[in-house]
Amino acid sequence: LVSRPPAMPTVVLMDVSLSMTRPVQLDGTEEFQRKNLAVHGLTMLFEHMATNYRLEFTALVAFSSLWELMVPFTRDYNTLQEALNNLEDYDKTCLEPALQGVSNIVQQEWGSTCPCQVVLVTDGSLGIGRGSLRHSLSTIKHRSEDKKFPLPFPFPAKLYIMCIANAEELQNSDTLDNLEQLLSLNGGEGQIFTVEGPLKLIDQAYTPFHAVLRCGNLSSDVQVFPRPEPVIMDEEVDPAPRTILTDLEIVGFIEIGDISSPPVLSRHLVLPIAVNKDVDEMGTGTTDETEEENSANQMAGKSPNFCVLLHGSLKVEGMVALVQLGPEWYGMLYSQADSKKKSNLMMSLFEPGPEPLPWLGKVSQLGPTSDAKENPYGEDDSKSPFPLQPKSKRSYAQNVTVWIKPSGLQTDVQKILRNARKLPEKTQTFYKELNRLRKAALAFGFWDLLKGVADLLERECTLLPDTAHPDAAFQLSHAAQQLKLASTGDSQYAAFDHNITPMLTDFSGSGSSDRDRM
Repeated sequence: LVSRPPAMPTVVLMDVSLSMTRPVQLDGTEEFQRKNLAVHGLTMLFEHMATNYRLEFTALVAFSSLWELMVPFTRDYNTLQEALNNLEDYDKTCLEPALQGVSNIVQQEWGSTCPCQVVLVTDGSLGIGRGSLRHSLSTIKHRSEDKKFPLPFPFPAKLYIMCIANAEELQNSDTLDNLEQLLSLNGGEGQIFTVEGPLKLIDQAYTPFHAVLRCGNLSSDVQVFPRPEPVIMDEEVDPAPRTILTDLEIVGFIEIGDISSPPVLSRHLVLPIAVNKDVDEMGTGTTDETEEENSANQMAGKSPNFCVLLHGSLKVEGMVALVQLGPEWYGMLYSQADSKKKSNLMMSLFEPGPEPLPWLGKVSQLGPTSDAKENPYGEDDSKSPFPLQPKSKRSYAQNVTVWIKPSGLQTDVQKILRNARKLPEKTQTFYKELNRLRKAALAFGFWDLLKGVADLLERECTLLPDTAHPDAAFQLSHAAQQLKLASTGDSQYAAFDHNITPMLTDFSGSGSSDRDRM
């Protein structure tokens, strides 16, 4: 398969309003224009990324009352630096349209599932009157659906705000409160930085993740990219962030066909630090580089490297390596092509637990085929020991919801809508079909389906005729609300064994009696 390698792109959103030309006084130093300090800080960031995050894509957007994409997503930090040095000064600050612009740019290039980092650089002057951030935040609750505030972003995003102002200025205004509200609207993902002290953004968001990859007596220093994020499991009694170890141990190898396409938390590139660039089909670099870099990398490429050997072996043999990330936490290493001539060594992270892939059983109980009395794959590799058969024979008499074709899903949704139009007489059947679809959607992780059906039920509620029973509107609104809560994925509302029950109302009819029968 050919696919795009994983990434966590960055959008730098640079304030070029007139207020950025104001001087700022730092302790024991001369006065600087805020714009000059911003350029200096971003230059440090670009230099760090060019050295440690060469595979990352970065875009530069400038804004004042309007916004403009100065540099589209690129790995060329010289182009980014040149555009940064040539930024002109414009008029007033209007942040909301700029945030909407960032949202559009990211979705056009990366879709709505790729995590992104947005670095907002501003002086803390939030604008005046209509179009200012204060005005935008004060009107959030009074907007129609088509004029919603752009936060939270429709894709996973962390918002880092570099505020070019000292602590005294921020304390004498409501700037910090407004910026913190931006972070809150984005789900609390991100942080605010001021001009005091070193550039902490680099340590917070752009520290490379180095690890040692081991297999028996072989080992290799590697960089995992993008940096793996801590994982919190909702099912745990006292959930705490779990981070992968910097010592990654390969525990075994398995056929690609046996592991199939498993559910994963995230995907990452694994780069040998001696080479530290894209890996072609033989595991050597193919990126553009200077003569000095090329010479250094050629020397590094002459040294034996376990990571390069592993990548080539997995590609040729059609296998994956199971790797231990931490206590009862595993992932897999495999070769994946991102073009006809290039492939990368990838690492996918499974959910923490001793049995992340049920058809393989517990990872700790897997062993080499040589330990088996007879070859589990047969003498001619004509069979496979997976998936594991359950110890107890299960009954397949119960009706299991499976959507193989779109028409099957459409039929189930239409069945719910037909019963919805016959409420309250069909209350029992309506909730039976609704709960059947809800359980299937939760089992598949199909959150958008739950929200979509909720929207359909709300629409049906608005289309009820004047002669409709009052209980119908209550039941439709209640069912829609419960589906929306489940669509958030919150374990409090998305429990698989939970059933949505009819809403108790003061109206006589079949609603309450049906509830007693369910």
